[in-house]
Amino acid sequence: MNVSLYQAAAAMNANSRWQELISQNLASSSLPGFKKQELSFDAIQAGVMPSSTGQPAPAILMPRTTGATNLSPGEVNPTGVKTDLAIEGPGFFEVQLPNGQHGYTRDGEFQLNAQNQLVTKQGYPVMGESGPLQLTASNPAPLTVAPTGEVSQGSDAKGKIKLVTFNDPHRLTAIGAGYFKAEDPKLVAGSAQGSVLRQGYLENANMLPTTEMANLITSLRMFEANQKVMTMQDDRMGRIITDLGTPA
Repeated sequence: MNVSLYQAAAAMNANSRWQELISQNLASSSLPGFKKQELSFDAIQAGVMPSSTGQPAPAILMPRTTGATNLSPGEVNPTGVKTDLAIEGPGFFEVQLPNGQHGYTRDGEFQLNAQNQLVTKQGYPVMGESGPLQLTASNPAPLTVAPTGEVSQGSDAKGKIKLVTFNDPHRLTAIGAGYFKAEDPKLVAGSAQGSVLRQGYLENANMLPTTEMANLITSLRMFEANQKVMTMQDDRMGRIITDLGTPA
């Protein structure tokens, strides 16, 4: 087995995956509350045949990648829009997805739909402690959200926004557009105690586009370097086959 050829191919595959994640991060850098995807590199021992002497074969290390979500908070900035909400502290907004399941997000750029429900940009109802939050169209009073999550129109209480935390949020499954699902059976949901809501604010994505662009350039250079290694090894093998295949 040509070890260097396999190692270079594995490294190219890892860098290709890194480029995909960087592209996703850059595409979502303007999405409120988005949490960037990160990739970690490590090495695993490839399987090798035992030697004829019975002695253990030397370890052959291959690069491997592991993806994870960076859940660090983003910067909170004012917008002045009454339906914009930002979470300070741990936790996620709970929304109802089109299939009836629940999703979780830090994107608090909400709005009112035709039925006067508080919904996300995609039209997903925002969940309160007792179900979707329903406002009254005939009430001219403005929407008010307390730091603890209570929603009211003037003196009329409309419920409390549901904030959810998890025992291990890194196990959440990202489903795109800043949304997550709790599919891992080891996840345990609880109330987000200690978190507060800020009305008229939005949380930015927890990344800098300039940093992601620098990472993209780095990954491209690494991909090109391993591509050159593969080309060199392929040329070397071609010369060996030609030389050994030519009678003296």
